[in-house]
Parts: sequence; structure tokens; C-alpha cells
Amino acid sequence: MSGFTPTQRQRLHELGAGAAALDETFADATARDQAFRLLATQLAGAGRAALEALRTGPRVPALRRLEGSLRAALTQAGLVEVVTPAIVGGEALRKMGVEPGSEMGTQVFRLDGDRCLRPMLAPNLYTLLRRLARVWKQPFAIYEIGSCFRADTKGSRHLNEFTMLNLVELGTPLADRDERLRELAVVVLDAAGVTGYEFVLKHSEVYGDELDVVVAGLEVCSTALGPHALDDAWAITDPWVGLGFGLERLLVARDDLAGIERVGRSLSYLDGVRL
Repeated sequence: MSGFTPTQRQRLHELGAGAAALDETFADATARDQAFRLLATQLAGAGRAALEALRTGPRVPALRRLEGSLRAALTQAGLVEVVTPAIVGGEALRKMGVEPGSEMGTQVFRLDGDRCLRPMLAPNLYTLLRRLARVWKQPFAIYEIGSCFRADTKGSRHLNEFTMLNLVELGTPLADRDERLRELAVVVLDAAGVTGYEFVLKHSEVYGDELDVVVAGLEVCSTALGPHALDDAWAITDPWVGLGFGLERLLVARDDLAGIERVGRSLSYLDGVRL
């Protein structure tokens, strides 16, 4: 008995084969090669059909459709969208506890001088919270959807460039923070069409103990509550709740995809289809 060769497995994975198909075994090489050709042809045909459906149908890839659904839901829920720079200064990361020698520090795309591509949206949102608190009555909530970057190896669950939704509410009453955190998470999950999730307590290098949203073992969201030890560096003194969702991971969880690279920013895939 033998399975697909590494080259065959890679090709079938690229075409969207699931784990069950990839792990199939065969009596001999002839049966294996016949099964490979048949499955590859079927998957390639399905991909061409999906690309044609995209061209004649929504004309917008799933990642962008998800962004639109989230914007509509969060606007309806009373949150205000913000847009901030993708280039941040090193001081902003140090305020988040991200030092060059730390685990997260090694994942930062560093540019000239002390500037880098943002590995998270949180530093910019901290700055906006402090400034908006001078003019807006609390509680108020803001969110941003944008690219973030990590300089480690890509895999089935990680991308060098990925899309984050970060949202934060400042002035949430202390007694209501846990309930509000879950309420906001459900707004996003419902808008994304994600089900079967659970809230799991985990530890973060930046925020310490936090509540994650997990779907079939895949973390799709991390959360945090304030007051927090990081707040002093940003002159934040009021309680808050914050959530960060990976949009590509939401799509992987919702559509049970074989790999995250299928729905990310890519020149090799379009709307989940290998080109």
C-alpha cells in the first residue's frame, strides 16, 4: 500500500484537495497515478468553474466580501471605522512590549531607521483612543481593517502579509467588560458566518492571559481587557475591551479550507483557486 508522492500531494493541495483525499492509499503505483490524474483533473475543472463564477457573479473575492460584511455589521453596532498608517515607529512597538530580541520582535519587518511594517494594529488604535477621548464621550468604540506583516515562514496557518480586524471600546464599565467582549465577538462571528466556535483562555506575549476565539483548533481571534499594564505608556486610564480577528483565518474556519494561502493576498491564487 502506498500514498501519493510528495509532488502529487503538493499539487493536489494547491488545487484544494482535503486531508481525506491527500491521505488515501493505493494497492500499487499504477492505481495511485490513475487516481492522481483523475482527482487533479476534477479539482482543476472545479477551479476553472469557480473563476468563471467569480467573473460573472460577485466579481469580488471572498476576503473583500468578508470585509464588506464586517463593516456593515460593525457600523450597525455603532462602531466607527478608522484608517491608520501601515508603517509604525519602533517606539510604538516598544510601548507594546515588543523588543527586538523578543519572540514577536523577531517577526517584525524592519525598514530604514527605527521604522517597521506594523505587526499589529493595536499601537495605532491606542494612540487614537487617547486623542479621541479628549473629544468623544465614553463609551465609544472604533475599529480598523488593514494589512499586518510578520517576517517568519509562511505555513498552513500563517501569512507574511495578513488582514486584521481590530476593534476596541473605551469606557466599558468594569462590571460589563466580559459580557461586552463576548457580545462584540459574536457580532463579528455572525457577520462572518462562522459557527462552532468556543472561547478559550490562553497566554499572549503582549497581553498576558487573554480569551481567544477558537474554531476546530484554529485561533481566529484574541482579546484583551483594560486597565492593563500597557496602558500607562499610552496615557490610557479608563477601562476598555479589545478584540483582534484574522480575516483569512475566519475564511479558513468558515469554509474549511485546506490552507490559509488560498484566501490571502496572492499572485498564485484568486478567491481560493490556484492560477
